Amino acid sequence: MTFESDVASLAPDSRYTRRDLVVTALAAGFALAVRPVSASAVTTDERGLIAGEVAIPVRDGLRIPGYRAMPATHRGRHGWPTVLVVQEIFGVHEYIRDVCRRFAHRGYCAVAPELYARQGDVTKIAAVGDIVAQVVSKVPDAQVFADLDDTLAWLTHEGVGDARHTAITGFCWGGRITWLYATHRPSLRAAVAWYGRLEGQPNALQTAYPLEVAAQLQVPVLGLYGGQDAGIPADSVERMRTALAAGRSGSEIVVYPDAAHGFHADYRPSYDEQAASDGWSRALAWFAAHGVAAAA
Repeated sequence: MTFESDVASLAPDSRYTRRDLVVTALAAGFALAVRPVSASAVTTDERGLIAGEVAIPVRDGLRIPGYRAMPATHRGRHGWPTVLVVQEIFGVHEYIRDVCRRFAHRGYCAVAPELYARQGDVTKIAAVGDIVAQVVSKVPDAQVFADLDDTLAWLTHEGVGDARHTAITGFCWGGRITWLYATHRPSLRAAVAWYGRLEGQPNALQTAYPLEVAAQLQVPVLGLYGGQDAGIPADSVERMRTALAAGRSGSEIVVYPDAAHGFHADYRPSYDEQAASDGWSRALAWFAAHGVAAAA
């Protein structure tokens, strides 16, 4: 399945037409800023899957690129249980695409929309500081939430995603978005946030941080954090725990004492195989326990 063939395959209706603009296409491989890639990088094959780049219609008349993976077998009446996969600061590069394939092999329709598409292609920027300054800092939360909403609407329109059974997970930058999107969209069944920043100074584009909205959560969120994360102090995680306890979402936080930030990122030196494996098992169990069960 190619990007252009997916564009051509979209059914013509009042919302999804060929007149929509394609913003860009996904870059191949890993982001420039993370190379050289560690030998521990996991590669999940596409056998038994429908997987590839897609064009996602969004409300401002554009089509943003994304990556979608789902089982190739019959999906049933309502489509597959759906997981939105939210990128790190490095965009929808190979690691995020591989995560989608891992979910697909478990019986999910997993999709990762490129949420920086309007601001720039971070995969071609070599320095992390430049990625943040040139692109990530210019991405409004409201735009991200709208694109995620439209991604779910598109999956339902296509008949491959089950709108009744949807969840979200995200890593690093996407971990913060996961907490916030769970507040924005209470119809989600569950969420798993991997080492997303919990506190910060809001501004006109990034209007809130998870700690501020924790008590408002209705969606159960599992937060997975590293005890050796230099960017997310232990006292920040404990404040989040306290705030969650004041609400009724049933959210939880698990801390891996010896793990650093990015412990699930198997292509980087921060990878902690034991924490990553346990976190992945917990994520799958969390989704299943809250009604986003993998298809049989």
